[in-house]
Amino acid sequence: MPNIADQRTHLILENYIGGKFLPCTKYVDAYDPSVGEVYCKVPDSDKEEVDAAVKAAKEAFPAWSCKSPQERSYVLNKLADLIDAHREEFAQAESKDQGKTLTYARTVDIPRSAYNFRFFASSILHHTTECTQMDHMGCMHYTVRTPVGVAGLISPWNFPLYLLTWKIAPAIAMGNTVVAKPSEMTSVTAWMMCKLLDEAGVPAGVVNVVFGTGPKAGEALVSHPDVPLISFTGSTATAQRITQQSAPYCKRLSMELGGKNPAIVFDDANLDECIPTTVSSSFSNQGEVCLCTSRIFVQKGIFNEFLQRFVEAARKWKTGVPSDATANMGALISKEHLGKVKGYVTIAQTEGGKVLCGEGVSSLDLPVKNQTGYFMLPTVITGVADESRCMQEEIFGPVTCVVPFENEEEVIQRANNVKYGLGATVWSRDVGRVHRVAKKLQAGMVWTNCWLIRDLILPFGGMKFSGVGREGGKDSFEFFTEVKTITIKH
Repeated sequence: MPNIADQRTHLILENYIGGKFLPCTKYVDAYDPSVGEVYCKVPDSDKEEVDAAVKAAKEAFPAWSCKSPQERSYVLNKLADLIDAHREEFAQAESKDQGKTLTYARTVDIPRSAYNFRFFASSILHHTTECTQMDHMGCMHYTVRTPVGVAGLISPWNFPLYLLTWKIAPAIAMGNTVVAKPSEMTSVTAWMMCKLLDEAGVPAGVVNVVFGTGPKAGEALVSHPDVPLISFTGSTATAQRITQQSAPYCKRLSMELGGKNPAIVFDDANLDECIPTTVSSSFSNQGEVCLCTSRIFVQKGIFNEFLQRFVEAARKWKTGVPSDATANMGALISKEHLGKVKGYVTIAQTEGGKVLCGEGVSSLDLPVKNQTGYFMLPTVITGVADESRCMQEEIFGPVTCVVPFENEEEVIQRANNVKYGLGATVWSRDVGRVHRVAKKLQAGMVWTNCWLIRDLILPFGGMKFSGVGREGGKDSFEFFTEVKTITIKH
């Protein structure tokens, strides 16, 4: 396994097709966000490479789909063990490639990547199907589940290996073969994982990884006639394009998209728990999390106290070099994205908002070599209207807006007044209230008095512009398989 952190020359990745690493004739640059310099060359794949990968996946499908759940489970567990054995190399690479802190990669991204394989290795051993009887007709009905075929998997840049394995694991566990396209900005850990597939016992062609951009490799994959299923995580705009491109083939789609997630803090909330958790939910992974809190509604009775304590806590949330063990945040993914996020702070100010900490208020203290990196301080804004762009549009960075509210009915309406519906958080000690509010919020997931506590067996996904479909234990089983009803007259 290569030591990515010590790489002195440009790393050159290769596509993984049919169990072999294959060079590409064209490449795109990938940057180290902490210094703002190119450190990696990623294949700029096109239709030719995607066609080859789909062909390899089709050829591997009959044998892999015929393996028993127990056989597939063994392979997934072995792959999880290998990722764990190389956890430090993966963490170093993920931090360098994405900009997140090394601590975050070590404790969140890579352990979860291994666990994704273990979870689905276990779950496929326990699925059941239905059986009914019609005695008056002398018939018995039962259902069987079969893999769909070649799954097209497109994963984002914010959790590169974590979200790629969240797709690969259930797809191959259910007996499908896959063609995956990671983000061209964060492809290294996917390439590293490919080096472990053969040792884990994954047959050639079962997992194929084609690197490249969305307009070229991505579109070739979603419009391929031999790829009946697409799982995508990314922006709503890209999802709309995928829907258009895949429509002629009636593909099965699962799309986890953007969010504009509210936190609702009632006046009986335990602020000692609420404030540190809400700082984390606003700024974790540089705010580059689809489930991050970007709108905080605080009941008027505690608004001033909350705001003072929240800003104080946000100021202590350290932005630093990813290798700094004391840093809470690293660098944002790219120069362009950093410019976009900072632009929203400017927009908020033109709309009457007040920046209480972060961008434009405080300055960063970074080593000389990192001063060209894509860093930004946690930024808290107040005084913005619900209709403002910062309250309506997904920023996907370390920026959150705090506004007051009067009562329960009002805040539910305001929280729902966006086009997104992914996650939400409710803070209150009133059990009846949290049940009422959670039920009325238009969000696929609602946390009360906590954030981002996940059980992988439960559905994951959003409403409205935040996505189509759900994935998770039973939901992934249903998405990655076809159901067939069989009737026997006896």
